[in-house]
Amino acid sequence: MVKARKAKIERKTRETQIRLLLNLDGTGKNKVDTPVKFMNHLLASFAQHALIDLELQAQGDLQIDEHHTVEDLGIVLGQALAKALGEKKGINRFGCACVPMDEALARVALDFSGRPFLNYQVEIPKEKEWEFNLNLVPEFLRALVNNAGLTLHVKLESGADYHHSLEAVFKALGRAVSQAVSLNPRLRGLRAVPSTKGSL
Repeated sequence: MVKARKAKIERKTRETQIRLLLNLDGTGKNKVDTPVKFMNHLLASFAQHALIDLELQAQGDLQIDEHHTVEDLGIVLGQALAKALGEKKGINRFGCACVPMDEALARVALDFSGRPFLNYQVEIPKEKEWEFNLNLVPEFLRALVNNAGLTLHVKLESGADYHHSLEAVFKALGRAVSQAVSLNPRLRGLRAVPSTKGSL
């Protein structure tokens, strides 16, 4: 019998309170409720394209700024992915996706290697002040990779609008994660770890 690949994470600090439920073998059902509305949209897009069931509730000290909340969302999601994957037996391990959205085109490649690394190459022209702080996205992703043990490369090939560009990034991230965490039948179910070392 295959063990359910699920995780429940709760994080409470003086800055944020977050509760997350995750099922790697879902269908993309999601309910995301945080005080940072655009992150709700990005995380819902991620979950839907990752085919991960995600329930996420968060409160944060927005009277200061959005940084603590967004960073802690990355921490909790990374912890949940790591917990649900366990020893990572039977997974594809690597994932890669290229997603267009109107004028934007994003590429994501990743490896559940156990070695946290982020290469974030996203430049969106600042023709005006966007409604969302673009600097929060690499902070979220850095927290994600550090807690998931993930090597992650993100490159925006083109994009003029922050909404289109970041939505393409998160959809590509979801597609790449879906590919990487999927179980490979050629690895005999959950018995083999996809590494010459025998562990990840």
